[in-house]
Amino acid sequence: MKKRLLWILLIMFFFLLIVALGLSYFFYKLGPKEAAVASNSYLEIKLEGRLDDYTPSLPFFEFFPARTVSLYDTWMNLRKAARDSRIKAVVIKFGLLDSDWAKMEELRQAVLEFRQSGKPVLAYFEELPEADKEYYLASACDRIILHPLGWLGVNGLAAYVPFFKGTLDRLGIKAEFEHIEEYKTAYNQFTETGFTPAHREMLQSIYEDIFNHYLREIAAARQKTPEEMKQLIDRGYFQGQEAVASGLVDELAYEDQLFQRSQLEKYRELTRISNDKYASVRPESFGLNLGKRVALIFASGTILTGTEEQIALGSETFSRWLRAAVKDRSIEAIIVRIDSPGGSAVGSDVIWRELVKARSEKPVVISMSGLAGSGGYWMALGGHKIIAQPQTLTGSIGVIAGKFSLEGLMEKLGITTDRLVIGKRADAFSFYRDFSPEEKKILREEIGYIYEQFVERVASARNLPREEVERVGRGRVWTGRQARELKLVDELGGLPRAVELARELAGLPSETEVRLVVWPARRSLWDLILGRKTELSQARQTLERLAGYRKMIDIFSRARVWSLMPFWLY
Repeated sequence: MKKRLLWILLIMFFFLLIVALGLSYFFYKLGPKEAAVASNSYLEIKLEGRLDDYTPSLPFFEFFPARTVSLYDTWMNLRKAARDSRIKAVVIKFGLLDSDWAKMEELRQAVLEFRQSGKPVLAYFEELPEADKEYYLASACDRIILHPLGWLGVNGLAAYVPFFKGTLDRLGIKAEFEHIEEYKTAYNQFTETGFTPAHREMLQSIYEDIFNHYLREIAAARQKTPEEMKQLIDRGYFQGQEAVASGLVDELAYEDQLFQRSQLEKYRELTRISNDKYASVRPESFGLNLGKRVALIFASGTILTGTEEQIALGSETFSRWLRAAVKDRSIEAIIVRIDSPGGSAVGSDVIWRELVKARSEKPVVISMSGLAGSGGYWMALGGHKIIAQPQTLTGSIGVIAGKFSLEGLMEKLGITTDRLVIGKRADAFSFYRDFSPEEKKILREEIGYIYEQFVERVASARNLPREEVERVGRGRVWTGRQARELKLVDELGGLPRAVELARELAGLPSETEVRLVVWPARRSLWDLILGRKTELSQARQTLERLAGYRKMIDIFSRARVWSLMPFWLY
């Protein structure tokens, strides 16, 4: 009987193996191949929806035509298109974009670099009543074109921050959080009814710094003075001929007329290739991404301990990627691309420790994207050099911890509880009751210790006096430009500068091309079938991400000390 069962199990195993191999081959044959590019083509980059630094494709998901094209793939596409003789022009078509200012800066620099090839770049708007970030990128293009009936809003920056304390009070819910120090405002929305002086001062400083940079750049691009451009921004909204007369756009046209104007008539017979399809074209064909290998590790999302990968950045997962890059003898240097508001203080410290060990073996360059604050800045301290965009949000050297107490809500609803506790503080983080005064004191002492460790790491890594770190810390968020002045980062720049710096630190010739080896790696169907548990859960996690709430649920539901930024600026 046992032998018969064994044979049945073996037959089932080999049957499943054959099915898996067959499916793998099937999807390999049907999977995306390198796109055919016509000899006279233009690259269309459609910017609409969420723009992530990097999106590792998953089996099945890559067959959907609306797959998001990441910042990294778009940057690489522009590099390829500059050298590809088949690509004669680029059209950037703007929709409602969900991105931050630093990513717009990264793309803007890529567009300006592409224009050195002599090929034209056109920006096209149909209608976008809130278009300042998009217009900032469009101002780097050769021409800006608006639909004849299009409405363009270039009206500056604004922020409305909702505060929920009044609602929580009515419900009987109490937000109990201790923070260090006054600028650490991650939970102010739940503990205050409006801005504290420190909260307002910090936001005002950030918005003004980003706006002033934006104003200078678009004024220069449109050949106006900052004063002239400010007057247009104060006016705010422009339609059709008003936008042309003001000098904000160059002409009006329907999309099918983009190449029918006199200046671009020689391009009128071009064939469109989408950004998505062009991403399949190998950069090696144009002498790019060749030569010595440099690891590019993307560290995106809220930092948590463990093996999170899609929704958040798990410290164990990141450490595994980093150790693999260090162990690989063909890797000459490592670039860590951070786009994280922070998260778990322990998780951040685990990653920092791994980076410190890695830099003893190989050069490590930190490239900051839109967010690299609090725990994101903590981990950045492990690199040899830190590079940020002028609009990157960073710093936020501070700590926060606490919980939500539902004691009042349950009383209003008539819900009673019976308490069984073995250990004086076993239920300290229970949402069934408030903190006691003694527990608040203990919590304050705990996060105070974590803050002291944070300050010490910053002082040591940045070679700054402790008093200076205390002054620029206190939970305050800075822009990348401000952070450079405060010596919290080394340089301003994007991914190209990070590659240059990694090359320099590795002692590679400045004129040589390098091959970027990216983590997380793109997964095949075979990886999904035989991979780790974390890989099997990627499809589920990708769908969960669409809901947009997992990040906040993780933060609110876990009893731990957080090194987390107070807001996300989009």
